[in-house]
Amino acid sequence: MTRLADLAKTIRSKNAGVDLITFDIIFAERASYERVKRAGVVTRESICKLYGLAPERIADFVEFDPGNAIKFTIYRLRPSGSPGDPDIFGAQQYAPLLDIEVPESPR
Repeated sequence: MTRLADLAKTIRSKNAGVDLITFDIIFAERASYERVKRAGVVTRESICKLYGLAPERIADFVEFDPGNAIKFTIYRLRPSGSPGDPDIFGAQQYAPLLDIEVPESPR
């Protein structure tokens, strides 16, 4: 097993408007990107489980082959910057993705 953080070049989250946070997982090598896709460890379902989200909180989920990237966007529970918002910029939400375990590719 290899951690997602060891395969991806960039793992980040950021504000995507008042009501959204977007996440990017970008790979330098096509092989690493394909390995993660084949393993099925980053999917709508796995993100819901990892973050404790209801499925309807995922606004968008894309495997973007031309960019070797997996991108998803979630609806915030409260508007950015409103009282009780824990992360106005959405920049601290990616951390749970780092430790996702990716099995070795079959040979």
